[in-house]
Amino acid sequence: MKNILCIGAGYVGGPTMAMIASKCPDYKVTVVDINEERIDAWNSDDLPVYEPGLLEVVKAQRDKNLFFSTEVFKGIEEADIIFVCVNTPTKTFGKGAGRAANLQYCEITARQIREHAKRDIIVVEKSTVPVHTSKVIGQILSSGDPKYKFEVVSNPEFLAEGTAIKDLNNPDRVLIGGRPNGTGKAAVDELAKIYAHWVSEERIIKTDGWSSEMSKLTANAFLAQRVSSINSISALCEATGADVENIANAIGADSRIGAKFLKAGPGFGGSCFKKDILNLVYLCESFGLQEVADYWEQVVKMNDYQQNRIVSKIMKSQFNTIAGKKVLILGFAFKADTGDTRESPAINIVKQLADEQAEIVICDPKAISNAKLELIGVENVSYSEDPYDAAKNAHLAVLMTEWQEYKGLDYQKILTSMEAPASIFDTRNVLDHEDLFNLGFNVYPLGKKPLIQ
Repeated sequence: MKNILCIGAGYVGGPTMAMIASKCPDYKVTVVDINEERIDAWNSDDLPVYEPGLLEVVKAQRDKNLFFSTEVFKGIEEADIIFVCVNTPTKTFGKGAGRAANLQYCEITARQIREHAKRDIIVVEKSTVPVHTSKVIGQILSSGDPKYKFEVVSNPEFLAEGTAIKDLNNPDRVLIGGRPNGTGKAAVDELAKIYAHWVSEERIIKTDGWSSEMSKLTANAFLAQRVSSINSISALCEATGADVENIANAIGADSRIGAKFLKAGPGFGGSCFKKDILNLVYLCESFGLQEVADYWEQVVKMNDYQQNRIVSKIMKSQFNTIAGKKVLILGFAFKADTGDTRESPAINIVKQLADEQAEIVICDPKAISNAKLELIGVENVSYSEDPYDAAKNAHLAVLMTEWQEYKGLDYQKILTSMEAPASIFDTRNVLDHEDLFNLGFNVYPLGKKPLIQ
């Protein structure tokens, strides 16, 4: 039995290793992290990551061939293959601040592997990193005349939060990149054997390491670009009276365009899109490609514009003042079926509403604890798990996250408890706007004409 170690027990490492353990009973899989509280959660039924279906997979394999531990160095000593799933946040200091990736955790991990390894190891770069990072990790591992040989391969994750288990079980592709020499190809083949337990051969793409690293950034940039593109059209639709959903259906029927990521909303969030685009911008600038950098930076600017535009719509509907008015926020996670609030559009929108001295109450079935962390220091914000209680005496409601339960709420009951005239902003276009209007709401969809009493 070969030993797989994953360093980093976050949104990528935990689910990915759970799936590998489930599909590969002939491997021992250990996930390590220095955060003892996080590891304790992985060893409980209250996982630190919410994903539909994840708990069932973890419970089926935990303590069989899936283990969670804080013993990082022991894990390295026993490992044959190490997945590096540490955080690579955007730098907040020095050169490249606000754009470049902070790779200090990758470097620390590489040094730990070199120091504690007891055999030759394949090091799998799973974290999202800029191109050439595998080369840097390789240089660290090979420095100081190490006793053992290390081969670094790139294996970027393409998970979508909320559907991570589905994505892992049936991926569009598995991308593995390594050095184009004998040992590099052998390492790529060794990693491919793991995925071949459940992924068909034609979906396992083998390439060079630098192309693999660049593919991750490019994929996220293209997806975010589509979100910003349809959101820009939603603004034009509101100005002209067109319907953004009708437009999305029409252009999505074109096989050259396709229908995915054409849903207008409050903008993209999550840990990857903004970070990866800014990383791409910095990379372009580093190579003197300013026009290319400007092109991709506009995707982020359009995302910010959409959130600012929603706040402006809210202010205009409330006679340009919401001071002292109660605002119900339905959903704070950046998307449904996850508790993740990183870069959620709700953060910027709530902060702007709070600056206008609104009284804000936030509801979310999975993200309230994370919302509290995101809004530390923001005044006039409270939290409730009961949307009916939270709606009492509210002047307006803003649906920010497309949770399924929010579609089935008793909006007549909510309307009755709100201040008149009651308004509802559907930033996801998932509610029945005609029905809400007939109940008595002023309804403000995104990219469509408002329905005002």
